[in-house]
Amino acid sequence: MPLTVAIQMDPIERIDIAGDSTFALALEAQARGHNLLYYGPRDLSFRDGMVSARTRPLGVRHVKGDHFTLGEEAVTDLASVDVVLMRQDPPFDMAYITATHLLERLQPKVLVVNDPFHVRNAPEKLFVTLFKNLMPPTLITSDRAEILSFRAEHRDIILKPLYGNGGAGVFRVKQGDENLNSLLEMFTLLYREPVIVQRYLPEVRQGDKRIILVDGEFTGAINRVPAEGEARSNMHVGGKAEATLLSAREREICETIGPELKARGLIFTGIDVIGDYLTEINVTSPTGIQEIKRFGGADIAVLIWDAIEAKLKARN
Repeated sequence: MPLTVAIQMDPIERIDIAGDSTFALALEAQARGHNLLYYGPRDLSFRDGMVSARTRPLGVRHVKGDHFTLGEEAVTDLASVDVVLMRQDPPFDMAYITATHLLERLQPKVLVVNDPFHVRNAPEKLFVTLFKNLMPPTLITSDRAEILSFRAEHRDIILKPLYGNGGAGVFRVKQGDENLNSLLEMFTLLYREPVIVQRYLPEVRQGDKRIILVDGEFTGAINRVPAEGEARSNMHVGGKAEATLLSAREREICETIGPELKARGLIFTGIDVIGDYLTEINVTSPTGIQEIKRFGGADIAVLIWDAIEAKLKARN
């Protein structure tokens, strides 16, 4: 039976259709005959017990510069749809958290992917702290003395905002670098939250591996190698994607965290692994499925929709 799928996402006219995971999910849903509705986070409302959105019917096609068509706008009671994909990018701020609260009101009648309760309680850089044996030496604090002590112990560190995304605000501070105090002053001015500090992992020069799990099961991976002179491996700052296989340690990581992801209703998850360490668990708006397919891996959009349809069938 065709499903009605509402996609809460960033402006569709701005996406890169060659790499955007939400676009791949929309194409696959459309190919299965599902009906797509498009809206942005600011189109979401709660009134008299009803969660609604100003939606527009959506058609998609893989044509650069002409990749979508939108129909007439209407107010839709989101309790009337089958699936909501929460796919807007972070920042993981109060606007994002408010959206999770509103979408949570739709459950269990509507399947929200990923589960908004657990998205709210699993921010990328904090969720990983549940698995302390998998993560690198890490400090989360606003205490300057603690940061200086951590740096004195590990010498070469990475400093980044706790709720940042896309590599923004990530700094490598080597031993002897005189910029640390200035960076801490800047972080204090820009963010109210603590910062996260980790030991620098030199293995990042061989790549930062993005691994996709669907309903807790490994489905594919891509290696992202930083550009010369760059500490970040994110694709939009020059990281180069390449095909990869999982090591025994990476399989151990997947097997350790997979049951926790499944139990939390986190159907589409992307984890980041550098060397032997799990550094992030991305649950808000994971990416990477087009790159994995491009390098001969699985069509993960198909696997995600298989998982969604299986969950709906089990409910019914």
